[in-house]
Order: sequence, then structure tokens, then C-alpha cells
Amino acid sequence: MTQFAYTDKALELQKRFDTTALAAAELQVIVHDALSPGDRAFVGQAEMFWLASVDNKGSPTVSFKGGAKGFVHMPDDKTMLFPCFDGNGMFFSMGNIATTSHIGMLFMDFVTPSRLRVQGDAQLTDDPAIVGLWPGAQFAVKVAITALITNCPRYIPRMQRLEGSRYVPDVKTGAQPIPGWKRIDAIQAVLPQRDQNKADTAGGLISMDEWGDMVVKGNPLA
Repeated sequence: MTQFAYTDKALELQKRFDTTALAAAELQVIVHDALSPGDRAFVGQAEMFWLASVDNKGSPTVSFKGGAKGFVHMPDDKTMLFPCFDGNGMFFSMGNIATTSHIGMLFMDFVTPSRLRVQGDAQLTDDPAIVGLWPGAQFAVKVAITALITNCPRYIPRMQRLEGSRYVPDVKTGAQPIPGWKRIDAIQAVLPQRDQNKADTAGGLISMDEWGDMVVKGNPLA
């Protein structure tokens, strides 16, 4: 039986908008605590999801996580695993996970369209057997699923997929090109040692304004 439950304020809103009976029925129909075959197929094709987390004061953040198709692993029907690849070095979401563990995950397919919400308790892991599933990963996250919610596709814009990100680590070697922002001249002195002097082999240094212009124009090298 899922641990999912409505808060008192949610119940008040359900009463206000005459959805109490509907919301109660949905607990039986769309809320579940284990991955269904359909969930597995959907997540198994995903190249991205959005990760919500909270710090010890309850302040939330949401971040985008991407990878090769099927990068989220599901070793059993109540567990998900995903990698932490090289990012901006803030470890904002990962720090929240290490602090409070409570997360939400939103999987979205804009082509179909369809979506799946996942709630769970997460922990960071350096287990080589897990981290090794993704060459290039710094560490990984193990999620104990507490609830899954299958949502209807209403309001999801229908979009066409063009291509995957060039920055996703190679699934065999973990190799990935240097991102454009690591070429910005103003941050060279504070880059991790492993990234020092890489800009020279990726087209040279650029200014913050030049990088911003690349982002606005959709330059894939940004």
C-alpha cells in the first residue's frame, strides 16, 4: 500500500472545488507504490527528468537531469538508480538529498505526450557496482520509491525531438566534450584542476557575453 496521502490543506481544496470523491478514487487508480510494466517501459526510454528536493529548512529546488536513453536504472519495482554527471560544481540538489533524502521526480515525454511522477527517499552512493553503470559518473543516487502517480497528458505541449545532448557522457567510455561555459575567461582560475587549460583545445577562451549569445541563439556548443 502506497505511503502517499493528502495533506489537510489539499483536502480543504478538494472540498472547496467538489473533487473529494474524485481525489479519493484516484488514490486507488493512478497512485501506486511499485513500478508497473508500463512505468518501466516509459522510464526505460527516458533521456531526462526533473528532480525536486528540499533542504533542512524545507526550501525547495528543482533541477534537470539528462543522460542517454534509459539512463535511469530500475533494479526492482521499488528502486530507481541514476547518475550524477559533471555539472556546475554547486551540488545543490545532491546536497539536499544528503541532508533530507526526500525527492520528487517528473518524467515527461513531449512527443507522445505523457508523464509520470515519482516520490521517494534517496541516498547518495559511491558503490562501484552502481556508479560503474554509467561511465563518466561522479557518483550515483539510489531512490526507494514511496509513490508513483500516473498523470494525464492534458496541458503538455506536443513537441518533436530533434537530437540528444552532445554533452551526455559516452555510454562506453564516459568521454564528453568540455561545455561552453567552461571556456569563459572570467572563471578559468576557479575551475577544478581537472578542467584547467581544456579551453585551449575546445576553441579557446570566450567572454561571458559571448557565451550568453551562444545560449540565446541555441548554439549546441554553449
